[in-house]
Amino acid sequence: MVDVSGKASTRREAVAEAFVELNADVLAALPQTPKGNPLEVARFAGIMAAKKTAELIPMCHPLPLSFIDVEAIVVHPAALLHTGGGVRIRATAATTAATGVEMEAMTAAAVAALTVYDMTKALDKGIRIREVVLLSKSGGKSGEYRRDGSV
Repeated sequence: MVDVSGKASTRREAVAEAFVELNADVLAALPQTPKGNPLEVARFAGIMAAKKTAELIPMCHPLPLSFIDVEAIVVHPAALLHTGGGVRIRATAATTAATGVEMEAMTAAAVAALTVYDMTKALDKGIRIREVVLLSKSGGKSGEYRRDGSV
């Protein structure tokens, strides 16, 4: 692991996103599936995953999270260009620490997306998880980062 003991503890925040592409039949079934409501379960799974990031990513520092939020939003095909509809996952993580929370936000988004997949796979095996990306981060030595056109 990188030595962060010389870095100042400052407020740090990161926002990440993932997209789960679903066919029209699965979208029409939401929020109910044979396993329950994937949107709510995905929210909780993402929050739990963020708290376990250092256990999952070998060189990641364990961080005391002061905030984690995961949103799972149904996006209908008419709202997107060149793709079907699906569920957009947005995860926000914050801490006051010597290192950032990008990995926690991205882990939350990825696990929430996998949870949507797990809870809808009985309806369609062709589900795709796409675009797990960091949208923004703030705080720390490297300062602000914003992905073009986000947040």
